[in-house]
Order: sequence, then C-alpha cells, then structure tokens
Amino acid sequence: MAGIPLFHLAFPVDDLAQARAFYGELLGCPEGRSSDAWVDFNFHGHQIVAHLSPGEAGTRHTSAVDGDDVPVRHFGAILPMDEWEALAEKLRQAGTRFVIEPHVRFKGEVGEQATMFFLDPSGNALEFKAFGDLGQVFAK
Repeated sequence: MAGIPLFHLAFPVDDLAQARAFYGELLGCPEGRSSDAWVDFNFHGHQIVAHLSPGEAGTRHTSAVDGDDVPVRHFGAILPMDEWEALAEKLRQAGTRFVIEPHVRFKGEVGEQATMFFLDPSGNALEFKAFGDLGQVFAK
C-alpha cells in the first residue's frame, strides 16, 4: 500500500441523528456508508464509525497533563495551525462547551502545541491539536 495507512476507529454513540449533526454538520466530516446501527464518517481522510450503543459512550477518567485534567479516552486530529484556529472559532460560535479551552500547551518546550478538548453529544471526548512545527509531534 502506497502512502500513509488510513486509520479506522469505531466508537459508541447514544443517537445516530445527533452523531450525524455533530460529526457531519458541525465538524464537516462527509458521511460514508451507514445502516440503522452505524454511520461511517471521513474524519480528515480517516474512517471513523459511530456505532449505536446507548450507555457505552462517554469519558470517565482523566489524567493530569500540563495543568489540565485530560480525558483519558479520547481521539481527534492534528490539523495545520490555521485550520485549528478556524475550527476553534467555529466551535466557539456554535456555543461548544469545552472540556479544555483552546490554548497552547508546553509553551516554549519540546512538543509545544495548540490543543482543545470537547465532547460529542454522547459524551465522547475529542482533542484537536496543531503544531507550529510538525517535527515536534514525536519530539522527546
């Protein structure tokens, strides 16, 4: 297979209509195949699948990272900085309640990054990041 392998993530949601509104409309992820029990989304070139499984979704534990209580179970994407800033503004305008407000973490240190955390309607935590220097993504 040429290029970077595509990532696949299946996750539980309480309501597929809410998932479609959140992932499809708010986050702008085109919908792929679906059934009465699941919906595929194109999540920045990767496949995520919202499976109807009421009561299984949500975040329960946090871990301390640079002064924030980060939801342990989360997923997201690393965006170019301008796209990250535009998404943060779009989410603010939509009235999104952030678990961790958009800000720069590890400022002036190795791995400096812009980050934000928020929940989908089922309580799944998402993190979106951006790096001024993509060489810092795996820097030690």
